[in-house]
Amino acid sequence: MSISPQTVYDNLRLLENVDVVRSAFYRQQAQEILADSRVSLRWRQAIADRLIQANHLLEMRTVGKDDSY
Repeated sequence: MSISPQTVYDNLRLLENVDVVRSAFYRQQAQEILADSRVSLRWRQAIADRLIQANHLLEMRTVGKDDSY
């Protein structure tokens, strides 16, 4: 299945609003785009940036003030 970088980029905005399974699926799609050298560097960088931001939000939501990881 081939999915456009634009769709993957847009789907990463939805991570906070979808269930865990859908969120994992969107993250997997992002990883596949990042690994595809046929996708332009500009798209891969934009997707990586959005994925990093989403991961940071997840970290902040998951790890409490008194927790360490």
